[in-house]
Amino acid sequence: MYALLMAMLLVLSLGLASPVWAQADLATDTATRLAQAEKDVRSADQSLDTRMDADDRKLLLAKVLAAKTAASDVAGDLQDQLALLDAKLTGLGTVAAESSEAPDIKRQRAALTRQRSAIDSAIKRGNLIGVEAQQLADEIERSEAEQFSEKITTRSPSPLSPGFWFGLGHAFPRDLRRVATFLETGRMQAAEALRDHRPWHALAGLLLGLLIVGPGQVAARHMGQRMLTEGVPGRRVRRSTYALWRVAVGTFAPLLAALSIAQGLRWSGLVADRWEPLLGAFVGGCAFSGFTFSVLGALLMRSRPSWRIAAISDNGATRLRPYSLLLALLAFLGVIYAQFNVSVGVSKAAQEATQAVFALLHILLVSAVLVTVARLRAAKMEAEDADRNESVSGLVSLVAWIVVAVATIALLLGYFSLSLFLLQMVSWATVLGSAVYLLMAAIDDLATTIFDRSSRFGMALVRSLGLRGSAVEQFGVLLSGLLRLAVLLMGCSLLLSPFGAGNVASLFSRLGALAQGFEVGGVAVSPGAILRGILVLLIGLALVRGFMRWLERRYLPVTDLDGSGRNSVSLVARYVGTALAVIWGLASLGIGIERIAILLSALSVGIGFGLQAITQNFVSGLILLAERPIKIGDLVRVGQDEGDVKRISVRSTEIELPDHSTLIVPNSELITKTVLNKTLASPLGRMQIQFSVPIETDADKVRDIVLATYADEPAVLAEPAYSLFIDSIADGRIFFNSFAHVASPRAAYGARSNVFTVLLRRFREEGIEIGTVPQRMELINMDRLD
Repeated sequence: MYALLMAMLLVLSLGLASPVWAQADLATDTATRLAQAEKDVRSADQSLDTRMDADDRKLLLAKVLAAKTAASDVAGDLQDQLALLDAKLTGLGTVAAESSEAPDIKRQRAALTRQRSAIDSAIKRGNLIGVEAQQLADEIERSEAEQFSEKITTRSPSPLSPGFWFGLGHAFPRDLRRVATFLETGRMQAAEALRDHRPWHALAGLLLGLLIVGPGQVAARHMGQRMLTEGVPGRRVRRSTYALWRVAVGTFAPLLAALSIAQGLRWSGLVADRWEPLLGAFVGGCAFSGFTFSVLGALLMRSRPSWRIAAISDNGATRLRPYSLLLALLAFLGVIYAQFNVSVGVSKAAQEATQAVFALLHILLVSAVLVTVARLRAAKMEAEDADRNESVSGLVSLVAWIVVAVATIALLLGYFSLSLFLLQMVSWATVLGSAVYLLMAAIDDLATTIFDRSSRFGMALVRSLGLRGSAVEQFGVLLSGLLRLAVLLMGCSLLLSPFGAGNVASLFSRLGALAQGFEVGGVAVSPGAILRGILVLLIGLALVRGFMRWLERRYLPVTDLDGSGRNSVSLVARYVGTALAVIWGLASLGIGIERIAILLSALSVGIGFGLQAITQNFVSGLILLAERPIKIGDLVRVGQDEGDVKRISVRSTEIELPDHSTLIVPNSELITKTVLNKTLASPLGRMQIQFSVPIETDADKVRDIVLATYADEPAVLAEPAYSLFIDSIADGRIFFNSFAHVASPRAAYGARSNVFTVLLRRFREEGIEIGTVPQRMELINMDRLD
């Protein structure tokens, strides 16, 4: 029993101590992460004092950015703990000046204060490390830009001058010996490996690589096309997805094949240590050339015109297709030659000569492409099939010709690096622009197809969430626009990376800093906070929609309110609920009620000057909904217009006129001006008929005819009773005035017409004359009067 009690106490003590241990482990992990980040920043700062090549600077930049991210993450994590400690200290309250505090509360306050001080110090330390890391990253990027500028502005002897050929001839024997030594090193390593064993690994890697890049690539393309044709709805989605599939297959197939060949050579021991960087360049060159060839092939889509995304003719795709292969081959050779020069250690003259050769090859290739494009455009214009995109393509061609001209002049003057860089930028812009175009088209097709009101997903959203079909499609268009903008910005960053304006690591660092957000007026603004606010707002609006559905379908129908009263309650509830949802969304962003009140007070100035009419209509709408002098369904007359009230909102009232047009009246007009409401007090309508008969006519007979006509008319009500009165006797005629009631003012016009028709017929049958007094004209002879 004693042992069992001790075991229970031990378990209880461990359970109580676990939060303390967890907190200690968290503090240790935080300190370790901060120490490692600070160590990385210090080592990077020391490394900048030594000379580094471009690859070392890239690795150092990635290391610095990783340290910055780690320090920022630690500071963000600790910020939440600091807020929790502040809440605990606030819960303990403040100590009055002359009062004493309980010892346990005092100890707890002191412990919390020490913890807060330690966490605050760690946060400041993390922020400082992040600032130092960002400064080092900026310094590295500046140094890269400076070295790049120095490289492309370096001038060598012109190929047209004897100095260029003299230097190349002078260095040729030594370069030839270096190349021979490099090749001999590789041959000796291969011979030694072949003496020991058969190169089965190399043969297997070569065979596997050929299978991957040959039948495997073709089979993967056909498989993707078949799957997309059978399983993906929508021609646009199938077309754009197949283009991306071709790019993925065309990139990864050469990469996997090159890796297979390289690994087989390594396992067979056929690769010398000096050849290892060249083998890595071979793998990278295969991947890049495969990406270039597959992107341009997916854009042209020569073999499958029906799957082509770009507006390129079949003739244009056929004529431009060979240039994509030449560009991919040139890209592969460019990667290989750069690494070969470094591995062999050739002279500067040989490096400049190879740069000149590759610049000349690029000039010929780009010029041939531009000439072909110009001929295609001319043929299209002759066929009178030109469109407005021709001006854009013409401007791009003009810019490309200018770049080719500048590169040619730079090559002739001896600026080989500048010439090759300009031409490679044209090639890279073509490949990257094609990839971005394909990706943006795929994003647009996918987003607009998924969020289409007629798609399965769109119909599910409409049915489950009660959204309108147009709202679903609008969300798809907005999502497509945002994603395409992100892809476009990424493409611009990759295009400008050779200038030192940014690389992939710095781009993701800036995106990470943007994700952490910034403060505006004490309010933290970040993509996460914005998304959280939008999500909370959507949840609030969904709750309001559900409440309104319950209110309008379940609660209001069982009340004694009429349709207009239900509309008033529904409108007020909807506006109040929407306002609460907006306030809830703003609160999730850290914008409290007091800030909203300040914003409203600031807006009141604008309301006082520029929004008086809107405010007046809004208040008038609330008065109409509360007092209900005009209700939905009432027959009203506003000025010279008369019609039925169809809708009352907080800004205006809609009145349907007899010609089925809609009169929109501001609410302030209905409150401040005279409005005739024919159905406010009673839904009945009254019609009035006035006529006169000669004085010798039997008045009782006329009375009987009129009352009998009213009795025979179905639209005339028996209660209130219809009546006939003699209004006056003048000018030898008896004037009658009669009244009758119908069920609605809208029925008065038709019933009155029916009564008139019957009265005219019966009076004519009885020989009773109605209407105006007959006029008689007499001619008087004035001479006879004299």
